Amino acid sequence: MIIQAKDFGIVPGVDAAQPLIRLAEYLKTVQEPCTVIFEKGDYPIRAEHLPLRKMYVTNTVGDNEWQPGEVPHENRAGLLLEGVNDITLEGNGAAFILYGRATNMALIECRNVTVRDIRLTAHRPDMHELSVVKKGPFWVDFRLDAESQYIRYGGKFYFVGEDYCTSFLAARVAGWIGHIDAADPGILKRTGHPFFSAWRIEEREDHLFRVYMPDALRFKIGERYELFDVRRKYNGIFIDRCQDITLEGVEQNFNYGLALVAQDSDTLTFSNLRFAPQAGGPRLMASVADFIQICMCRGQVTVQDSFFEGAGDDCLNAHGFHFKIVEHAGDSITVRFMHPQSHGFNPLRPGDRITFVSPETLLCRGEAIIRQSEQLDEYNIRLVLDGAVQGSVGDVIEDIDANPDLTFEHNTMDRIITRGLLLTVRGKVRIRENIFEHTTMNHILISDDAKNWYESGCVRDVVIEGNTFKYCPEHTVCIKPENKRHAGAVHTGVVIRNNTVRTPSYYVKSADSVQIVGNHHEREPKLRIKDSQVTF
Repeated sequence: MIIQAKDFGIVPGVDAAQPLIRLAEYLKTVQEPCTVIFEKGDYPIRAEHLPLRKMYVTNTVGDNEWQPGEVPHENRAGLLLEGVNDITLEGNGAAFILYGRATNMALIECRNVTVRDIRLTAHRPDMHELSVVKKGPFWVDFRLDAESQYIRYGGKFYFVGEDYCTSFLAARVAGWIGHIDAADPGILKRTGHPFFSAWRIEEREDHLFRVYMPDALRFKIGERYELFDVRRKYNGIFIDRCQDITLEGVEQNFNYGLALVAQDSDTLTFSNLRFAPQAGGPRLMASVADFIQICMCRGQVTVQDSFFEGAGDDCLNAHGFHFKIVEHAGDSITVRFMHPQSHGFNPLRPGDRITFVSPETLLCRGEAIIRQSEQLDEYNIRLVLDGAVQGSVGDVIEDIDANPDLTFEHNTMDRIITRGLLLTVRGKVRIRENIFEHTTMNHILISDDAKNWYESGCVRDVVIEGNTFKYCPEHTVCIKPENKRHAGAVHTGVVIRNNTVRTPSYYVKSADSVQIVGNHHEREPKLRIKDSQVTF
């Protein structure tokens, strides 16, 4: 069955907010596989015409981050599909441009959906780039990107856009401003606000400002600063409780949070993605936070043949959760989400196997099967188990079955402000033939913790092979579970082989059966081993 988007009033140059809602409602009624055809062109979407709804999105705005007047977890999405099956969206190069703040696209409780050949971006978003063009002993001249608009009011300057009016000095004390190196624009680091010590700002000409400060000599001509709100209230693509989702040829030039976040979903295929600033555009960052976050998912997750550039956090973070046991009665336990940025959904399914984990050692003991799972509120879930409860109040659990197999291959990443890959999943993980151009932290971090982010868990089968690792000031591969006491190996079965590494450095803690073999190191490698068995 073929559906023409234009038959619903979705045509280039016309606000598509309401027509897209009508299309999505119609697709719920379709009882056979269908393909929706969009014409190539630019489709504006005005955020104020999109309905508001609750969306609990992992690793986003925390309970202590909501501002007065905001409704917690209230969200909107430019393109929202909910409860649809067997649908293909053929974009043919269509560009969906958000005017105002919203999540770019959301898929909720969908099955067998393919989205192909579309571009997602935003019109003059609240992200702004300042470039150093000149300096003196006590002043620096900054050029503001041409897309940004601003006003002066009450002697102060403000960025203005569709739904924001943000002071130049917003987040003046924050440490997450993006700094882009003058000599190598691939190097993106977190830093403080460039105007932190300013005592006066004056407009020299349109989009050119002289900022007076005592420490002006620390700046370098050509370096750039990216200013943005780090709260992650809205995101790029949100996939929730879905199965068999394919994104192919999707480009995303800007999002206000995580570029792609999938939670409690099964079997995801992402290929030929381009998450990067628009070519020739005004900024060198594309995402406020991670490019891809995979949370409590299942089946096979594949990311391949894609390009990632300009992320405000990791390129990819794949993890589960450690839920803390807060109550124990017979064969029933109540477990709790422990991080304020992640809660409000229930990924613990009847029939799943769980294991009990010591927060101190991160070692697992025993298994039980979930017979019943009931979400009590945003944070607490009651489980009835078919099996012995081998943990006590204060311990944590991990859902063994909410761990996908992950393949990440033939991808290139550059200008990543933190890590390339952050991995804490026990499925079969294959990291093959990728190019890691620039990360500021580790190229690959294998973590696990039950004290801070509570992102689980152990890895059991990881192969990292045929990759090219370039600029990295920290470790090429860092295996570092956040256990407080070593009582045995947390991670096992990590193979690092046949890679080309410019600045080789490896850190291995509380891990066994680790092999670092057959790699081409362009200089003498650094190796630090703690309570581990490593073949090198």
